[in-house]
Amino acid sequence: MFEMIAFRSGENILRGRLYRRQRRQVPCVVMAHGTSATITMVANAYAEAIHHAGFDVLLYDHANFGGSDGEPRHEINPWVQARGFRDAVSFLRTELNVSKVALWGDSYAAGIALVVAALIPDITAVVAQIPVCGTELPELEPNDAHFAELRTIFDGGEVGGGPEHTLGPMPVVSADQINAQSILTPIQAFRWFLEYGGRFDSQWENRATRVIPPTKVPFSAYLAAPYIKASVLMMVGRNDEMVHCNPAVQRAVFDKISSPKTFYEIDGGHFGLLWHPGALFDEAAGRQIAFLKDNLL
Repeated sequence: MFEMIAFRSGENILRGRLYRRQRRQVPCVVMAHGTSATITMVANAYAEAIHHAGFDVLLYDHANFGGSDGEPRHEINPWVQARGFRDAVSFLRTELNVSKVALWGDSYAAGIALVVAALIPDITAVVAQIPVCGTELPELEPNDAHFAELRTIFDGGEVGGGPEHTLGPMPVVSADQINAQSILTPIQAFRWFLEYGGRFDSQWENRATRVIPPTKVPFSAYLAAPYIKASVLMMVGRNDEMVHCNPAVQRAVFDKISSPKTFYEIDGGHFGLLWHPGALFDEAAGRQIAFLKDNLL
């Protein structure tokens, strides 16, 4: 069903799967997993469903995770992951001559996909699945100057961070927040990561470091939203337990988007649609496929 692929992003080689039809060219969906996960942790089930519906799919591991290169291992940096999306799209356009491209991200990667859709040209559609948009709105409001700074940083600005900008290394999840605090605290996160990350050959490890570089403007879907030209499906979890999925911030991001857009609320909190097989997975995949067909085919 897929072939293993690799492409360069900065100093790293990113690796993943290309689900491709050999006989004809069709639109391609670039897909990336959420916080610390890997491509075999249900993202592959979404990729297979989207591929079966008539699309090519490029699903890859972020730098520093899974099968992709990158040091330090297990470090999450939004700018680095955004550039990974950019370079995946470039690989499709230059190496495979793909014309129509959509972005798909889950959780942390969904918020990143929204920013990237504003920063690289000619993205046709975005599926932002349970997007992390932040605990609160940034102090800055969207405007041309702030967006120009976003673009400058994205294109080649310094995106490192010192100890004061770094959380971890520490466990991704823990059942005991008193004696062993983790990056993600809800027990639902612990259950999901142990289930899927604990499966054979997932390449997941229960440790990560989060870096938020001290850039002139923050990496923010809110600041990028008015500049998105692609059609957007924002699929949010009803009663999402993750604090970085503040529904007020998600709605504010959605309201700033001026391109064609759909706001879809689904039951199950943050992780309900990430249990596969399941009714919520089927609902989410079905709605996403319908959106992609409306906007790509």
